[in-house]
Amino acid sequence: MSETRLYGLKNCDTCRKARAWMDGHGLPYAFIDYRAGPVGAEVLKDWARQVGGWEKLVNRSSTTWRGLPESSRQPAGEADWLALVVANPQLVRRPVLVTGDGRVSVGFSDPAWQARFRL
Repeated sequence: MSETRLYGLKNCDTCRKARAWMDGHGLPYAFIDYRAGPVGAEVLKDWARQVGGWEKLVNRSSTTWRGLPESSRQPAGEADWLALVVANPQLVRRPVLVTGDGRVSVGFSDPAWQARFRL
């Protein structure tokens, strides 16, 4: 089993809460700021697949999303979604939690994470 990874943005409040939660429960993890260390296309595709599609992976209520041109907010398929997320990594719903078994989830919720880590 490999290490738990927490992907997000260093200055994101939700990511800070998630990191504090992990620290508070004594759970080891690696934090990866995906703006500083971009995630590859295959990883992004896997995340989208595991969470139920690009619509679930991308935060469409974000300021970044609302600031995109209308044409960009209408991706025609996976290639368009991928190009959009690669160009705007802050669109990914945060944080992305990847546990040692490779399972991916997005967002932070104390009850959901307690269940996930069986606490």
